[in-house]
Amino acid sequence: MQLTVRDVSKLMNVSERSVYRWIKQKAIPVYRVLDQFRFNRAELLEWALSKKIPVNPDFFQSGKEKDLVLPTLSEVIKTGGIYYRVSGDTKESVFKSIVELLRLPGEFDQDLLIRLLCAREEIASTGVGDGIAIPHVRNPIVLNVPFSMVSLCFLENPIDFGALDKNPVNCIFMVISQTVRIHLHLLSRIAFCLHDAKFKKALLSQSSREEIEHQLRRMEENLK
Repeated sequence: MQLTVRDVSKLMNVSERSVYRWIKQKAIPVYRVLDQFRFNRAELLEWALSKKIPVNPDFFQSGKEKDLVLPTLSEVIKTGGIYYRVSGDTKESVFKSIVELLRLPGEFDQDLLIRLLCAREEIASTGVGDGIAIPHVRNPIVLNVPFSMVSLCFLENPIDFGALDKNPVNCIFMVISQTVRIHLHLLSRIAFCLHDAKFKKALLSQSSREEIEHQLRRMEENLK
């Protein structure tokens, strides 16, 4: 679904006038279709993350999609794992270290995943500020993975990610999704969590796995 200006104003809890101002300032990703403005869900969600704009996670599911059972963030992080002191001094070397840690099928093309992650960064940084980045593949379908996962990784040394706030990144959510729908779902859940003070504190202090998992379960209770 391509979103309208009215959709975006509801999603961001701002006036339509504000949305038009963002468009005029070329501050928001937008397309012109038959003299009307349209917004891509994935691009809009990534933009909101980078601008620290709260969004309603359920807004990125519509109609029949709301009846589907989608994985919780705690489930996919349990699958992807939480790792500490991950090595690397560049984006590519960090991606390589993380991919080597992932619980991927033996026949999976790790080099392809690293190239796709780097290609996504060339379009725009996935650094969302406060030392956090959410690298992911632009089109998850090309990976053909058997399951979705999010790996939470704390870096041994912070690296420059080209984030808007200029702060180096030391905390990474690596998102690997089976479908575009799950991809949007997971990004929206991460966005929701990053606006929670207790969860953010657990990340910035690199708390234990148990504490991070506890905070995730607490927030998921609020989403039910």
